[in-house]
Amino acid sequence: MTSAQPDSDDDDGLEAAIDQAIAACGGDMRATIRALIVANEFLENEVSELMKAVSNAYARGRFKTYSG
Repeated sequence: MTSAQPDSDDDDGLEAAIDQAIAACGGDMRATIRALIVANEFLENEVSELMKAVSNAYARGRFKTYSG
């Protein structure tokens, strides 16, 4: 069974990433949140476009499935 608490190493990496994001925005928390929201929207759009492309390619027989 998995633990509900993240590993210490994962937590340290997350804390470091948080510190880097805040530092990149000059310590401004609102700017940090704004930047993260913009980045998240960009990534959501990328995923959506990739899913459409893969779906269209698969439907047209241009996408080969990986069987390991």
